[in-house]
Amino acid sequence: MTHAGRAMRYAKESGGGAVQFYSDEIQSWSRARMQLETDLRAAVRSGALTLHYQPKVDLRSGRFYGVEALMRWTHAGRGEVPPEVFIPVAEDIRLIQSMGAWALGRLGAWALRTACAQAASWSRAGLPALSVAVNVSALQLDGDGLFNTVREALTAAGVAADRLILELTEGLIMSDPRHSVEVLKSLKTLGVKISVDDFGTGYSSLAYLKRLPLDELKFDQSFVKDIPLDQDDMAIVAAVIALARSLGLHLVAEGVETEAQRAFLAAQDCDACQRATCSPDPCRQKR
Repeated sequence: MTHAGRAMRYAKESGGGAVQFYSDEIQSWSRARMQLETDLRAAVRSGALTLHYQPKVDLRSGRFYGVEALMRWTHAGRGEVPPEVFIPVAEDIRLIQSMGAWALGRLGAWALRTACAQAASWSRAGLPALSVAVNVSALQLDGDGLFNTVREALTAAGVAADRLILELTEGLIMSDPRHSVEVLKSLKTLGVKISVDDFGTGYSSLAYLKRLPLDELKFDQSFVKDIPLDQDDMAIVAAVIALARSLGLHLVAEGVETEAQRAFLAAQDCDACQRATCSPDPCRQKR
């Protein structure tokens, strides 16, 4: 039964919809996964996880106007552990779910609190008011504590609600669109902004898109990386920008790395862009 359980877990984490026989490979994977869980719990207890910040730049003025907070983990033995490796593990063992105002060890609450505190710190340093975006996980959206967690993070930091952007992926929202509409409308009463991340990579329902209380769309860097060489990607980006304009949404392009990409997006009337790089404090050079 133990072997069957491990095979099932391996199949689920490999994408699901599959049959998986138990093997020595799964035994090795299971040991490595258990060690990763143990190390991640220890990292949370010791405060080893940090937030790095990815700048957002206005395409019209070139002004640095906000950041996205991204979780990073430097392991003593492994080095940098990629977010795509440890974030799913954190969700699986319920480290991200926010239960209570400041539940220590809950990464979702910690990220909100830390990002809001950093925004307040930049303001005290004399920098212009910057928006800060924080990613929301499926566990947070499904739980009951997200509203209170967001409200208390803003209050504790003394940050205006409209400077906080909550980012949710398109797939997360559309997994239960009716529930998403209810939760997001509740959060909007706080005055925060709502952004849809990785737009265009999932299965959108435009009927629900117009019902969601959104402020921003972010389209995935996979549509940007081949501009200006891929005419199909350019056509998709132009269509998404037109859609955002018609819905009155702010539009951000992810993964902009070249002048040709920036020039095309600016010509199409895209609002802002993000590069792929991030740092613990992108504002340091401006002080």
